[in-house]
Amino acid sequence: MKIDAKKEIEQIIYFLKKTFAEQGVQKAVIGISGGIDSTTSLFLLSRALPKEHIFPIHLYYYKPDKKEIKEFVRYTGIPDVNLKMISIKSAVDTVSNELGIRNNELGNNNTRLGNIMARMRMIFLYDFAKKENALVVGTENKSEHYLAYFTRFGDEASDIEPIRHLYKIQVYKLAKYLGVPKKIIEQKPTAGLWQRQTDEGEFGFTYQEADQVLYLHFEKKVSIDELARRGLANAEIILDWVKRNSFKHHVPYTL
Repeated sequence: MKIDAKKEIEQIIYFLKKTFAEQGVQKAVIGISGGIDSTTSLFLLSRALPKEHIFPIHLYYYKPDKKEIKEFVRYTGIPDVNLKMISIKSAVDTVSNELGIRNNELGNNNTRLGNIMARMRMIFLYDFAKKENALVVGTENKSEHYLAYFTRFGDEASDIEPIRHLYKIQVYKLAKYLGVPKKIIEQKPTAGLWQRQTDEGEFGFTYQEADQVLYLHFEKKVSIDELARRGLANAEIILDWVKRNSFKHHVPYTL
């Protein structure tokens, strides 16, 4: 899974420029969380489009670190006025109260509330894109895509995906080359859907483990038994996660 970061960046920038030109769209809207994927995507976008045409939007439910968000957006050269920070708490709470959902940090209610947050962010992003005649830029990586670690019609929704072809560990390599702040690179990946939530905490395995298994199994056609023989102890757990969530890639079912 080695990549030439410089060449990869050039390829992504070309892809972004070409797609925006083909669609006749000059502006981009991107949801930013302050995590590695959205930050790396924003850094790439800032090299492909005029900076005044990029609108980063931080849609938060819990208290955001506004200073940090402003600092890394400013680092890209995107004008401060283009950055929007909007609380989705009122909108999410209104919907969740209507549905009788309470955030009790336990089980299924957490997932339901998290799905509402993700879908509410989608509504905000697409409405702003409509207002500005812009494309919504997604921030999904290949690991999340294989694992189907997304909310349907929520964070999955986008018009263009600049890093979906890259595994998580490859995104880290790109981020370092692009000069993404060390603090962002070193923090634990989280969707920010509930307090103390982390991706790897939900998985029960690390992205480092997942990427090796996903790459070997899907791209090199290595069997589960062979993965186990190679010492990848969590291979069965990782591929079971993929299997359980694969339906997300196939709905809606049609006749």
